[in-house]
Amino acid sequence: MVENSSEKNDERMAHAIETTDLRKEFDGLVAVNDLSLTIGRGVLYGLIGPNGSGKTTVIRMLVGILNQTSGSATVLGERIPISENKPRIGYMPQEMGIYTDLTVHDNLELFSDLYSIGREKFRSRQQALLKMIDLEGRKDSLVSQLSGGMKHRVSLACALVHDPELIFLDEPTVGVDPELRTGFWEYFEELKRQGKTIVMTTHYMDEAQRCDIVGMMRNGRLIGEGSPSELMRRADADSLESAFLAYSREGGA
Repeated sequence: MVENSSEKNDERMAHAIETTDLRKEFDGLVAVNDLSLTIGRGVLYGLIGPNGSGKTTVIRMLVGILNQTSGSATVLGERIPISENKPRIGYMPQEMGIYTDLTVHDNLELFSDLYSIGREKFRSRQQALLKMIDLEGRKDSLVSQLSGGMKHRVSLACALVHDPELIFLDEPTVGVDPELRTGFWEYFEELKRQGKTIVMTTHYMDEAQRCDIVGMMRNGRLIGEGSPSELMRRADADSLESAFLAYSREGGA
């Protein structure tokens, strides 16, 4: 039986992200190797793997910074490279994505203006986000005067200022002290309770264990996927790190 186009669209809209044989090459070097995955809505999905495994490249293709070499993907029902759905997405890059010659407030205001947020909503969002990143007292400080960890926090707030429904976070807690990391995770879990979808990369295995689904990447390939408990059970491992090493030895499962 031939599936009609409306059925296909309904199935696509049921997922936040769907990729099929997604591939990216740089001058003959394969960074992402025929990646196929499905991420449901309202899920906190963690991508883990060593540096150079392709995690950041995947995110950059999904948000439209990089074009794929081959394969396809949909983000909130729209094929990449996306255009209509960009206002519904928040992206925090690994590199500094903010302006160091502006104040914390000015950065947040600039990003809110890019998404045409009204003044009243911006004031409310700014207050909540400054409290979340523990920088209420530094609102009028130049970003250049902040520590590296503080700059990272401002970058996170800017990614969330327009209240996106799909959020990409590339190493969001690097350089953040343990106490504030705990606060971040409480906020991430609150976002998930609100129905937001979060896709994040992390090197911290304790953080990966707090994700609903973990995708393990190595050499551009997805070598394992499932809930943390499922991945450990399948690998007969007592930790997610041991499970990753087992999947790496097997070449995927």
